[in-house]
Amino acid sequence: MEYVPLVVRAIVVVTTVGTEDEANRLARELVSRRHAACVNIVPVLRSVYRWQGKVCEDSEYLLVIKTAAEEYPAVEVGIRELHSYELPEILAFKVSDGEPGFLDWITECVSKDLPDDDDDQDAEDVE
Repeated sequence: MEYVPLVVRAIVVVTTVGTEDEANRLARELVSRRHAACVNIVPVLRSVYRWQGKVCEDSEYLLVIKTAAEEYPAVEVGIRELHSYELPEILAFKVSDGEPGFLDWITECVSKDLPDDDDDQDAEDVE
């Protein structure tokens, strides 16, 4: 049987923040606003970077944001609105393939056409 690739509109956006509180706030806002299906927070990584002519080193939290490609502009606006950095890292990567059910779930979660569930309650883990 010939393999037919899925039409995938999912993307992964990454950003880093300086504190756990900021990571949690940004993640919850993006999901609550239906701009992201899921945000993974990777705690305490070490970043070495050049900023304003100096080599710097800091602890940061990495956010891995799963969303639909058409939500990228809203995700970028949300990150800029809520981020404490002067120049936040915002990088988007196209998803070339994935588990079909998971990709459908991403699309459903960011759909503005569906009624909101009770956003105050924690949902069961999909992943």
